Amino acid sequence: MLTFDNVRFQYDCEDFSIIDHLSFTVQDGEFVSVIGPSGCGKSTIFRLVNKLLPPAEGNILVNGQNINGLKNYCGYMPQQDMLFPWRTVKENVMLPMEIQGSISKAEMEERAEQALESVGLKDWGKKSPRELSGGMRQRAALIRTLAVKPDIFLLDEAFSALDYQTRLAVTDDVRRILKLEQKTTLMVTHDISESISMSDRIIVLSKRPAHISRIMEIRFADPELTPLQRREQHQFQEYFNTIWKELDVHV
Repeated sequence: MLTFDNVRFQYDCEDFSIIDHLSFTVQDGEFVSVIGPSGCGKSTIFRLVNKLLPPAEGNILVNGQNINGLKNYCGYMPQQDMLFPWRTVKENVMLPMEIQGSISKAEMEERAEQALESVGLKDWGKKSPRELSGGMRQRAALIRTLAVKPDIFLLDEAFSALDYQTRLAVTDDVRRILKLEQKTTLMVTHDISESISMSDRIIVLSKRPAHISRIMEIRFADPELTPLQRREQHQFQEYFNTIWKELDVHV
């Protein structure tokens, strides 16, 4: 689904690369996390995927096509939910569909209502975002991003603004929905535990200029375990220690 092919990036004002000939793939329906030392270029990868930055070398492909010729292939969920306070929750969910402009108002409303019900917000569509808790706002932001059915879904430290208990509950919901939708997901996080609890694979980056230090397959005996249930497995600590040691080399 997503391919980084020998990608290099550096800012014009700097004489060193942020990302150094980076190559990896994300398969259709796979959940992959990117983790690495602070400042190693994790967020730069996202900016390259959504075309906010152009690579100095190499190619970025979605379904085998260079992203330069693609539109509406990418959905992005940042740290803050970015819900507009002057629109209702349902109107916020409908916004990307309105911008895309390819479906009728009736279909937009139907999609929004179904999406709200899927995350337990059926009765909150007419409310203002300020009436929602932090976790509810993130659920609304998730389904708003998914409403236009992007090929690739990007999670950029999307849960870092939540308190710990809410964060655990929301990650359960988010992974369940993304797997149900069979959505290809790339997540950037500094949280090792979060990456293990949610991912099929984890890409560990080196310090700048970023290259792949290690790619870890995350496999539990029961593939249907929720993120919270994964945290309770003995393998979880083993994965954590391995990644911690890998990152410690690059501090």
